[in-house]
Amino acid sequence: AAVVDGCADPRREGGWITREVRDAYVRLHELGWAHSVEAWDGDGLAGGLYGVAIGRLFAAESMFHHRTDASKAALAALAERMGTGALIDVQWLTPHLASLGAVEIPRAEYLRRLARAIA
Repeated sequence: AAVVDGCADPRREGGWITREVRDAYVRLHELGWAHSVEAWDGDGLAGGLYGVAIGRLFAAESMFHHRTDASKAALAALAERMGTGALIDVQWLTPHLASLGAVEIPRAEYLRRLARAIA
């Protein structure tokens, strides 16, 4: 819940995470579908991301940081944990995500990768 709350901070530009979305993801977590990847330091939760995992697919919803590069560290940890052959879907390519190695792939290739990831 703390990661979703960090992502939902009303001071963030373009915020879209409502109380209903937050509650839905907390419930999905309770059911074992939604997960967060967190970066912590001596001062507490430094940043992270959350999303839904199905097999080797992680559909990322949002990420945030309280400390510089904490969300990047969480994303790198997710990629390492998921390993080769996993699919991390970041929804759309932003300059920030591209700087971290995200790439757009054609729809047909995405569907092939998705089928392998959730098999």
